[in-house]
Amino acid sequence: LLNFKGMKFYVDTSVWGGHEDEEFEEWTVPFFEQARQGKFTIVLTDLTLRELTPAPERVRNLTETIPEQFLELTSLTEEAEMLAGHYISEGVLTPKFRSDAQHIAMATILKVDSLVSWNFKHMVNFFRIRQYNSINLKFGYQTIDIRTPKEVIYGNED
Repeated sequence: LLNFKGMKFYVDTSVWGGHEDEEFEEWTVPFFEQARQGKFTIVLTDLTLRELTPAPERVRNLTETIPEQFLELTSLTEEAEMLAGHYISEGVLTPKFRSDAQHIAMATILKVDSLVSWNFKHMVNFFRIRQYNSINLKFGYQTIDIRTPKEVIYGNED
């Protein structure tokens, strides 16, 4: 049996918000419960924290419920800004969605096991993922895996 304890998931803003969203809570609540149990590490960036600023307090406070040892805090880098710029200049996203490009770039550079998102338009999207990966390879980066919380939570085998 594989040990998943060492896995790292970059969790974008949509997942934190999904905790309080009727459509997504069925999968988001157990995802964060498993994070609290240490089944994987969540990578949280200053970009995500900034985007959570206007969110309801209970969503903002959710980040504080993850034990420190299962949370990796990081900041947007110049390198990620450059890679995000490539996604935009190559036409995968428009400048209006720069923060989505920055999330993808950070997750790529940090070499996480997967970026976890509920953003189907710009992230969890078969065609865009192929475009991101094509650009990643073109500029010497590894490919990125992008999933929903539904795809990465551990099911009960009973």
